[in-house]
Amino acid sequence: MSWVLVAIIAYFLVALEVILDKFLLSSKRVSHPAIYAFYSGILSLTALFFVPFGFHGISWLRAVVSIFAGIIFVYGILNLFFAINKSQASQVTPVVGAVIPLVTLFLSVFFLDERLKWLQIWGIAALISGGLLISFNLPLKINKKKFFHGFYYSIAAGIFLALAFTWFKHFYEKDNFINVFVWTRIGLFAGAISLFAYPAWRRAISNSLGGFRKPQKENVKTGTLFVVNKGLGGIGSIMTNFAISLGSVTIVNALISTEYIFILFLGVILSAWLPKVFREKSDPLNIFQKVASIAIITAGVVLISFHRR
Repeated sequence: MSWVLVAIIAYFLVALEVILDKFLLSSKRVSHPAIYAFYSGILSLTALFFVPFGFHGISWLRAVVSIFAGIIFVYGILNLFFAINKSQASQVTPVVGAVIPLVTLFLSVFFLDERLKWLQIWGIAALISGGLLISFNLPLKINKKKFFHGFYYSIAAGIFLALAFTWFKHFYEKDNFINVFVWTRIGLFAGAISLFAYPAWRRAISNSLGGFRKPQKENVKTGTLFVVNKGLGGIGSIMTNFAISLGSVTIVNALISTEYIFILFLGVILSAWLPKVFREKSDPLNIFQKVASIAIITAGVVLISFHRR
């Protein structure tokens, strides 16, 4: 199978995961994004099954930083779930996808003393332009909210996820995949537990835990769908990394535009079936706005990725 096809299938699976995230959150099957983030973090403990295949002890400092990176990741997906719950997935994911490489690149410039090349500067301009274009509610009107409702959550999600991914990448360069994966997943578990520190989130999560004492048929269905959904995302992530190992990281990164396109069209189709859940605007102006934004963001990802070739 071609590595390009592998990448496209991977992004389709991730797109399905995002759409199901939107369905579970907006249909009130999961009543609060903190609940969703909590169970996502708890589910990460399945990484302990890999302990016999390469896990080993590390210095206390690296252990603390690895766990902290996992905690940061949980708050990244928490903000992502807030954004998806409040707005259209086809707007949220491209903004997050634009912020992550931007923040990652600036981190490498300020902390790793990397010099910006002209292609990267143009890439930054494209990411900012595409991210802003898809963020506006068109047509713009006086006294009307210009950015979509989940815009600021999307920005926060991109920043947190970029910080986590940068740390993950640093650890992967120093150690084997299994060991880094297990230590950072322990961090995700710690991040899930930390959500209890905020009273409103603690109440929401505690109420959801009560459902395990008297499980109803609807709860079992929701739990099954959640596990299947996270499985789709996991397979998609593995396939993406496999495609990168076989081919060009620049092209694989650029193919993320297929994920945004899948999310856009799945959202439009499903909005006809469940309009209260998906709320996708399908008029010609909004479709053009999103497609143009995706094309600009993709160009930005390609330009920024060239320095990694």
